Amino acid sequence: MSFWEKLLNAIGNTAGNVLSAVVEAVRTVFEGDPETRRKVAFSVAVIALSAKMAKADGIVSEKEVQAFRDIFEFPQDQAKNVARLYNLARQDVAGYEAYAEKLSSLCVTCAANCPVLEDVLDGLFHIAKADGLIHEKEMNFLRHIAEIFQMSEQRFEQIAARHVSIGRDPYKVLGVSSADDFPTIRRRYLALVSENHPDRLVSRGVPEEFHAIANERMAALNDAYAAIEKERRAA
Repeated sequence: MSFWEKLLNAIGNTAGNVLSAVVEAVRTVFEGDPETRRKVAFSVAVIALSAKMAKADGIVSEKEVQAFRDIFEFPQDQAKNVARLYNLARQDVAGYEAYAEKLSSLCVTCAANCPVLEDVLDGLFHIAKADGLIHEKEMNFLRHIAEIFQMSEQRFEQIAARHVSIGRDPYKVLGVSSADDFPTIRRRYLALVSENHPDRLVSRGVPEEFHAIANERMAALNDAYAAIEKERRAA
C-alpha cells in the first residue's frame, strides 16, 4: 500500500473536516518512519495549500495543473489518490490560514525563516506563475502564507524576486543591498548555494521530484550573482 493510500484511508471521506484528520494521520500513521513522515508532510503542505490558492484565485488552468505535476511526478496509479486529497482540501470548510498554521507544524519544529517552509512557498510560487503571471490575489495569498510561516518581509521579497522573469532585481534575489561590497555579496551567494544544495533538500525531507524546482532556484541565484559581478566589473 502506498503512503497516499495509507494517508487517505486514515483521513476518510469527510471533506468538511479534513484538516484535523490529515494532521492527525500524518502524525500517527507514519510515526515510526520519520523520513517518510517528512516527505508526506511536505507533499501534503504543497498539495493542500495549492488547492486553497486555486480556490482563492478562482481559476485552475491546465498550465497550473502541469506545474503541480512538475513538483510531484507521482505514479499514474496514484493520480486518483493525489487528486482526491487535492479536492478534499479545496472543499474543506477550514480556511487557508488554518491549513498554513497546522501544516507548517508538520514540516519541522518551526522558527522564523524555516528552510522547509521556504521550500513549500517556492513550490506554491512555481504553480502560481505557471500561466505566465502571478495574479494579485495569488500574490496576496502567498504573502499571507509567508507571514503565517513567520517569514521576514525581506526573505519573502527575496523568494518572490526569484520568480520574476522581467525586471528581476539581482540584489533582492540574493538578499543583499547594492550598498554592500562585493566580498559580502560573494559570501552571501556562496552561503545560499550551500543552503540549497540537493543533499540539503533531501535531509529536509523534500521529495526528489522537487529537485527540478531547486535547479530553477539555483539558476536564479547564479544569474543574479553573475549580473552583479558583471555590473561591479564594469564600474
